[in-house]
Amino acid sequence: MDHPNNNLLPDDEDICVTLDMDDGTQVECEILTIFELNDQDYIVLIPTDESNPDEEESAVYIYRYFEDEEGNPSLENILDDEEFEAVEEKFDELLDEAEFDED
Repeated sequence: MDHPNNNLLPDDEDICVTLDMDDGTQVECEILTIFELNDQDYIVLIPTDESNPDEEESAVYIYRYFEDEEGNPSLENILDDEEFEAVEEKFDELLDEAEFDED
């Protein structure tokens, strides 16, 4: 599977996707990173159109990530609280590593 090795994507590789939200709206997002945890891939998306630029932290969306035999991507909600907490912790570690690498 072609995706970054647990690193945030470089700026020149921004890939946009459109999320269909439960309320019927759509949100344009960039892929921030794809990483693996416990033999499952996860994708982190960040909205490209921030409605409130005054917020210190942007919202991010994290989903299970799959590709079929042809390489077509699909996303799945993380429904288990323990799984989500583990994924969130791994993402926080990746952010810390990225910030450390920038220094």
